[in-house]
Amino acid sequence: MSTQESLILAVGEEEVETGAQGIADTIDGWFAGITEWFAGIIFGTIPIGGHDAPVVVLWSILAAIGFTIYFGFVQFRSPKVALEVVRGKWSKPTDPGEVSHFQALTSALSATVGLGNIAGVAVAVTLGGPGAAFWMMIAGFFGMCTKFVECTLGVKYRTIDEDGTVHGGPFKYLPVAFKKLGRIPVAIITGLFAIAIILFGVAGGGMFQANQAFSQVRAVTGGEDGIFGSDMAAFLFGIGFALLVALVIIGGIKSIGSVTSKLVPAMALVYVAAGLLIIAINFQNVPAAFGAIIEGAFNPEGIAGGVLGVILIGVQRAAFSNEAGIGSAPIAHSAVRTKRPVSEGFNALLEPFIDTVVICMMTALIIIIANPASYQEALDGEDMGDVAITSDAFATVLPWFPGVLAMAVFLFAFSTLITWAYYGMQAWRHLFGKSKVGDMIFRLLICFFVVVGCMMTFSNIIDFADSALFMCIFINVIGLVILAPKVKEEMKQYLADRRAGRLMDDPEPLDSDRRVGSDR
Repeated sequence: MSTQESLILAVGEEEVETGAQGIADTIDGWFAGITEWFAGIIFGTIPIGGHDAPVVVLWSILAAIGFTIYFGFVQFRSPKVALEVVRGKWSKPTDPGEVSHFQALTSALSATVGLGNIAGVAVAVTLGGPGAAFWMMIAGFFGMCTKFVECTLGVKYRTIDEDGTVHGGPFKYLPVAFKKLGRIPVAIITGLFAIAIILFGVAGGGMFQANQAFSQVRAVTGGEDGIFGSDMAAFLFGIGFALLVALVIIGGIKSIGSVTSKLVPAMALVYVAAGLLIIAINFQNVPAAFGAIIEGAFNPEGIAGGVLGVILIGVQRAAFSNEAGIGSAPIAHSAVRTKRPVSEGFNALLEPFIDTVVICMMTALIIIIANPASYQEALDGEDMGDVAITSDAFATVLPWFPGVLAMAVFLFAFSTLITWAYYGMQAWRHLFGKSKVGDMIFRLLICFFVVVGCMMTFSNIIDFADSALFMCIFINVIGLVILAPKVKEEMKQYLADRRAGRLMDDPEPLDSDRRVGSDR
């Protein structure tokens, strides 16, 4: 190649790169304005103790505490029942539904166990200090009961087509909860909820996952000076990732259940095994790390909002990680094969425990014990951490692990994306009906925003995703509160039949379901 040809090629590459960077900056600036407006509406505050507390965040945790008391601390009393259900002890292959209890659990976990546990924890402990991990764990414990309620309702009010296809989740039980308001208000409320699910699916389930997957791949290939250091590389990575997602999301929940029942446990085991190894190697530092977490939870230093601020950060990151109260998990869980709705409630309450209490706390301990330079820089700069901090923490003990983590992050992101594509599709069909053209438009939108997510600023994505998430929670949890007595009836009957050895028999109709004009 001649010198002139080389010069022309170099100039061409520079122009392409400059063009890609310009597009990325334009999209990021536009999205920042949208995010600021959206967050301003959703996170309206009230003054508490001299600090401004977002109403929707308070609502989510107070509702979870209320559910826990109302259901007699069911998440702490019934671990044996939950484990029986997930093993399929009281299920039959002929029960109505599409997937087993285990597949329903892993399908839902594929949308929760993932980057919220890796990047989300890094965000929590940089914005809120070590104490945020404590409040994440507490929110996880209470969130177990919220999951119990919403997933029971998702099955109770589901419908099953003649071909066996299941339709369930908030789009079935919210109209029951709000029916006294009239047809038009119900349509508006469920429509707003569907919009929120789609927005979170695009931002939290799509853009966030793609952004952090690319961030980790870039980090392990040389950073900004490596082969993935440019905006053009981000664009090409996004294209490739979007194509992989497109190949899977056509299959529906059966395809997702088949993939995630194998993929999620494998990913979780690799990540947890490496995490436990790091904790074991640094066992002498674990008490000090727990001490920092407890002290930071009740006596934080330099955190805006003091203890209340740390609590709110912990609750927000827990909700993002385990999705309790969003209404997403009931969509997956409603496809379960069962004749007893509350059985899936017991199954689902395991999710926040696995996701937040176990995996998120493990990640927080690793970051605090390892104390990588990137963590300290984020704390000193009051910046928002991301997956790179967790990766650096693992690398302090296992220098080769960031490469393995990059693979795990990619798989976590992929499984979360395909599951949220399914959730978003249900919301899309609620708004626009089911059609080949409509479904294709939605799939193209998901793939488009996967590409966009790789080229955007992390803080803009997570702020927008948080706004959509708590919009879902605000609407969904109101419905859960209204229908909580229905869940309590189901729970009492199930536990009574379990004691009497009748769980394999067809359940008797509940009193409320026998009444004229019942909700069933």
